[in-house]
Amino acid sequence: MTPPPPTIRLEFGSAFDMLDFVQVVSDYIGRLTGLDEDQLYEVSVAVRESVVNAIKHGNQNDQSKRVVVEFTVAPRDYMTVRVEDQGEGFDPEDIPDPLAPENIMKGSGRGILFMRNYMDDVIMQRASEGGMEVRMVKKLKVVSTES
Repeated sequence: MTPPPPTIRLEFGSAFDMLDFVQVVSDYIGRLTGLDEDQLYEVSVAVRESVVNAIKHGNQNDQSKRVVVEFTVAPRDYMTVRVEDQGEGFDPEDIPDPLAPENIMKGSGRGILFMRNYMDDVIMQRASEGGMEVRMVKKLKVVSTES
């Protein structure tokens, strides 16, 4: 029986000061996984957007509410990032399309679009303990060795 891939868990109060720390951990784990520079950038943007959303929209900047970020790694295969908040939750289908003409000039609302475009799989659901859970997967690019 194969053991589950290792998971690194960060848990902190809703403070934007934690973004840089989460970013450093994300980049380090991405490099360990074997992500290339483009993939590291894509994961970086997706992780940052999901943590900002958890703090700002989910937990309403309430520092007593927790944000959990978990990185699960299968080296040379994939990296999964799970972000959970303690907010009220939302229905992802109710999020306005940021590319609709009436939303193009708005300064916010693109985070979920970035997550969906930069990651290979994104699942948003209400967490079992309340709040929202965003689970994102980035698969390692397979480099062909054939010429």
